[in-house]
Amino acid sequence: MPYRVCKSFEIESGHMLLKHPGLCRFPHGHTRRVDVVLVADRLDERDMICDFKAIKLALDAFLRRFDHAMAMNSRDPALAGMDPAMRERVVTFDNADPTTEVLAKHFYDHIAGELAADREYSDDRGLRYRFPRGLRVERVRVSETSSTWAEYGPE
Repeated sequence: MPYRVCKSFEIESGHMLLKHPGLCRFPHGHTRRVDVVLVADRLDERDMICDFKAIKLALDAFLRRFDHAMAMNSRDPALAGMDPAMRERVVTFDNADPTTEVLAKHFYDHIAGELAADREYSDDRGLRYRFPRGLRVERVRVSETSSTWAEYGPE
């Protein structure tokens, strides 16, 4: 049986769903919880799957881009009329609505890419972290409200 760890993040983010027939097509926001579940068949030399700090360092800047930002479909006509100063905090998705499902896959793909890249991360004290070989992303769950979430992961 494999070992699992989960690191959770919280971001304040908005989105507009161009394809939605109801109120969700208008700007609105959520306090999102992002749960990243990593899995390994064995523990490392420190009896861990990986250090939680490595997960934080691998995702922090990426998730910060979504915090206090508006996620939008690249084909949304509202983009054209948006104040250029506001565009700094807009994240667009190529012809896709930034639904919670789409965000879960987007975040999954990012962390899977970080694991594959075999990077070294440094914290503000100069300590270095690296993901051990054999570590996999099992799933990423994104909560939109306290009672709703979407999840992405391989079967």
